[in-house]
Amino acid sequence: MCAIVGVYGSDEASKIAYYALFAMQHRGQESSGISSSDGVKIHTFKKRGLVTEIFNEDSFKILKGKMAIGHNRYSTAGNDSILDAQPVFARYKLGEISIAHNGNLVNKNEVRNELIANGAIFQSDMDTENIVHLIAKSQKNSLEDRIKDTINKLIGAYCLVIQSRKKMFAIRDRYGIRPMSLGRLKDGGYIVASETCAFDLVGAKFIRDIRPGEMLIFDGDKEPLSQQLFPSDYRPCAFEYIYFARPDSIIDGKNVYEMRLKMGQRLAQEEPCEIDLVLPIPDSGIAAALGYARGLGVGFEMAIVRNHYIGRTFIEPTQEVRDLKVRLKLSPIQNLIKGKRIAIIDDSLVRGTTSKQIVKMLKDAGAAEVHMRIAAPEIKYPCRYGIDTPTKKELISANKTPAQISKKIGATSLGFLSIEGLKEALGNDREYSLVSFDGNYFAGGSSESPSCSS
Repeated sequence: MCAIVGVYGSDEASKIAYYALFAMQHRGQESSGISSSDGVKIHTFKKRGLVTEIFNEDSFKILKGKMAIGHNRYSTAGNDSILDAQPVFARYKLGEISIAHNGNLVNKNEVRNELIANGAIFQSDMDTENIVHLIAKSQKNSLEDRIKDTINKLIGAYCLVIQSRKKMFAIRDRYGIRPMSLGRLKDGGYIVASETCAFDLVGAKFIRDIRPGEMLIFDGDKEPLSQQLFPSDYRPCAFEYIYFARPDSIIDGKNVYEMRLKMGQRLAQEEPCEIDLVLPIPDSGIAAALGYARGLGVGFEMAIVRNHYIGRTFIEPTQEVRDLKVRLKLSPIQNLIKGKRIAIIDDSLVRGTTSKQIVKMLKDAGAAEVHMRIAAPEIKYPCRYGIDTPTKKELISANKTPAQISKKIGATSLGFLSIEGLKEALGNDREYSLVSFDGNYFAGGSSESPSCSS
């Protein structure tokens, strides 16, 4: 779920990378970093914390050059060391490189064990560090060929930006699981980023999505050179539309807000209920809730207020922090809720702990009935491609029926969008990665394989 950005050929490369990372802060809140190149040396600045807390004018004095890559980190539980922050910088035979990665490599442990057996020394738990070692150990004569050599050894989900002192490379895996787009800056430079909302903030013009299996090479004043490294087997992650992406982003040609609206409308068809009012769980549940309300022809109110100074609970690394932050960040408007039969709409249900607290909060505010509707299918399988669901034990839908979950969280009723309903809402023009819902590990891994973190 991390955010990555690459800026090439701009006098304000590092500042543009900063603003792009700010626009994509929702994709990771644990650490942030930028590497820039002035053509002679790569400069790196990274810390734990939010983008606005890390960078200032002093850091931009360090981050010189017309090329920069950046990263916002989202990790699995327990990995909070500054050593796990990106970009990852290294010196090797051909010079200097810096790498930022979004995704999970399902063959991380096998590759790492082989590298360690051959003398490699690791400083972090990131699968991204595997990529650095593979490039360094390759016997090819150019960085371009070393990257190709490395990519052939990777299994799983990855979007990469790789920077040498003079070139930048952007690569998307053959399935296009995680999003990545190309844009043109006002000063003639180029930008690649996980989401198009980054382009909007820096005033860049969207050119196109980077194709699955494609590598773009930025070198000199030429237009980026495209190489198709693998045949495309397009499987974009449905969770980008359900939860991850900002609603104003366009992911692989589809506006995220419109997709969520359609999910809510389809949910109203599949799981209606007799209610007086529809409430969203802010913020990612808003569009789906509006669609649900329109589908049923009932009122819609923003009767749950979110404190925006509190981060997203789903991507917090420990359950204790998640529990506390639910109480800190959500507050009901009692005058709108008291005595009403309400439906609350959320984008997904993972562990159930957040939902239980929200239901209780609404009942305490005087709601007569609390029906919960989820604008996504039941999450029954761990994802190995970048979502923090390491084991089936943590997934409530893998262990309980909707009726059992409803009772556990204290809701009057509970309903999920079906897998077919999700497909219809997203459109049947392509096949999506639905691994969390159907357990189809098409890019490697399984429900029992260990979790990775990029």
